[in-house]
Amino acid sequence: MALLYLLDANVLIRANQDYYPLDRMRGFWDWLQSQASAGLIKMPFEIHQEVAAGNDELAVWIKQSQVQDALRLDEEVDREVLQRVLDTGYGPSLTEDEIEEAGRDPFLVAHSLMGGSPRTVVTKEVSRPTRQRGRTKVPDACHRLGVPWTTDFEMYRRLNFRLQ
Repeated sequence: MALLYLLDANVLIRANQDYYPLDRMRGFWDWLQSQASAGLIKMPFEIHQEVAAGNDELAVWIKQSQVQDALRLDEEVDREVLQRVLDTGYGPSLTEDEIEEAGRDPFLVAHSLMGGSPRTVVTKEVSRPTRQRGRTKVPDACHRLGVPWTTDFEMYRRLNFRLQ
């Protein structure tokens, strides 16, 4: 069974802003789409929507039907799994404000616990164990739940990304 990488929104946002601008490094985005088509990289619906809500070239790219079909993970989050992620990864009995502060990150972690194949979360966030509840960082929520996670550059190495 192949490993599935689930992307956090910040991976694509920062790739476009800092490393692989869509208007200059099209090869990266074509590679990303081909990896998604091959079923190696996906983005949960909730995270996809976060990127698609933008008003930049990345939002236009991610809303293209062929990109969306390849990249978006076609499954709904299990509400019991999501609640477990909130309780264990972020903190029991979160307030509405804390849930809002956590944003869509709990969905990413919940999707990593679902499905039949092994899944790894990919994020640009850095562990900050002192941050608690709604301010919890993705790597720390993953750690608390035993979910594998990695950085984007490590995923690129593992998938043998190269610009020719």
